[in-house]
Amino acid sequence: MAKKQFKAESKRLLGLMINSIYTNKEIFLRELISNASDALDKRYYLSLTDADKKVAKKDLNIRIERNSADHILVIEDTGIGMTKDEMEANLGTIARSGSAEFRDQLEKASKNIDIIGQFGVGFYSAFMVAKTITVESRSASSDEAWVWVSSGEDGYTINPCDKETVGTRITLELKDDTEDEKYSRYTEEHVIRELVKKYSDYVRYPIIMEVEKHIPDPTDDKKSIITKEDETLNSMIPLWKKNRKKITDEEYNEFYKAKFNDWNDPLKVIHYSVEGNISYTALLFIPSQAPYNFYNTDFESGLQLYSKGVFIMDKAKELLPDCFRFVTGLIDSEDLSLNISREILQQDRQVKALAASIEKKIHSALEDMLKDEREKYEKFFEQFGQNLKYDIYKSYGMNAEKLQDLLIYRSGSEGKYTTLQEYVDRMPEGQKEIYYACGPSIAEIQKLPALDRLRDKGYEILCFTDAVDEFAVSMIGAYKEKPFRNVTKGDLDLDTEEEKKERTEKTEANKDMLAAMKDALGDTVKEVRISSRLKDDPVCLVADEGVSLEMERILSQDPRNSGMKANKILEINPSHPIFETLADLYAENPDTVKDYAKVLYDQALLIEGLAIDDPVDYSRRITELMIRAAKH
Repeated sequence: MAKKQFKAESKRLLGLMINSIYTNKEIFLRELISNASDALDKRYYLSLTDADKKVAKKDLNIRIERNSADHILVIEDTGIGMTKDEMEANLGTIARSGSAEFRDQLEKASKNIDIIGQFGVGFYSAFMVAKTITVESRSASSDEAWVWVSSGEDGYTINPCDKETVGTRITLELKDDTEDEKYSRYTEEHVIRELVKKYSDYVRYPIIMEVEKHIPDPTDDKKSIITKEDETLNSMIPLWKKNRKKITDEEYNEFYKAKFNDWNDPLKVIHYSVEGNISYTALLFIPSQAPYNFYNTDFESGLQLYSKGVFIMDKAKELLPDCFRFVTGLIDSEDLSLNISREILQQDRQVKALAASIEKKIHSALEDMLKDEREKYEKFFEQFGQNLKYDIYKSYGMNAEKLQDLLIYRSGSEGKYTTLQEYVDRMPEGQKEIYYACGPSIAEIQKLPALDRLRDKGYEILCFTDAVDEFAVSMIGAYKEKPFRNVTKGDLDLDTEEEKKERTEKTEANKDMLAAMKDALGDTVKEVRISSRLKDDPVCLVADEGVSLEMERILSQDPRNSGMKANKILEINPSHPIFETLADLYAENPDTVKDYAKVLYDQALLIEGLAIDDPVDYSRRITELMIRAAKH
């Protein structure tokens, strides 16, 4: 029969598809196997509806044959096959999908049969690797068989052939190897194994291939005999499709470690199914340890996406919000609209609805873990808590209400983790704010002089040791109408009316000395004042409203920082002996307080974990004051 030409639009689409639609060539095997699975579905359905077309399910399979010497790869199925007219319609016109038509018929008949193919273009992806494709097919509804042959854009032929069994046999004559692409690798046993495992492991029909086996030589124990036997390459039944009650923890753990390349068991498994406007099954995992690059910009988040058990894409970022980007796992849905190459999700309401459903489920699982498995949740938070806090900050507080009840902090009272709700529930009568202190460690925070008066009043302190902590709560603002308050920022207003009066009187009596100390420190401080928060320590450094001391310390490490600094205030304890000493020295010689002011300021910086401007000058002043004190 004379060669036929593809229609003009089909010819252009073929060229586009070979060169543009698919981002990697190996995808062709997935598409051919998916088409074979469709054909097997159709024959099985026909077997159920037509008594004359009965077929045993054990006889439905896909077979792969390879011939490395001749660069030949064969994919054969025992599916429904094609008549001449169907071959002409399905293979002669690109983007005409028999599967899509079949699915439409099933929907009208209210039959729930999974069909993978929707676009009718997957078959032509084989032209990315093959210079000639031969399709031999015999329909279950005909005694005739036909062969379709094409080398691509130059057209195709359809002729009778002698195929005796029902089904379709696709023979690919692979392209010659080039420097950039080794097409012959698609006939290598290990490559086919890998591709089937990656893309088609859960196709519900056996994918069979003859493989080499090495068995011991009975005549010589130092030698082996190479034999060939059929082997099923795919597992067929996805773990996530099994009854959850029949899956053991060991099965979940082994699946996770093998599938997602982790040495450790997952901390939490979230396995569920949803039916509704969008139906899907999810098998999600929370790792027990953060990946080494989790907090780096090169970390890729996202869920694996399957459609009816066929692998579609590896990192579907659209399905996972950034706040939960630590979750790994997979989604299997037949309702998502994929683009023509099945590699990219369409941005539509389906995706948004699915993402919202997944987010809600993860959030609920974390809430349950916090409530019922506290020790496990604390392990989770130590690994991934920073991500929740960073998301609150990054979203400018838009996600605060959603995430704030998942936050836990170390308490300065017992060192144990506490939620914000637990903190508020323990607040003594009269406490109006949630107090926190920042530092590199809990031990360092406990040493802060500013905590003494708060402890005396029975007020609990939250210990912020992560760089993002204060930035996050600044976006939350208040929890249950209780504002957050940094213990080293602003006026804590802890004094009684009598104490306030006494402090005002002391300030007035020593205003000249305080002013002299401020002059000595210049613009490094906004003010030198008598403290309402110190108990035993001589001085402390606090910040006025705006940037806190901790924020300054963190921002100073960022090369992009434009020099944002806290408005520092040096507070002096009026009950400490140093205050009376300073007052006496100022009365004798006002200039002497300048050196003391600078030394006390540097000491306050060191207590806060901030660097002093001139360590050599600090050391010199300490030495001079020691000599002066000895002579005195």
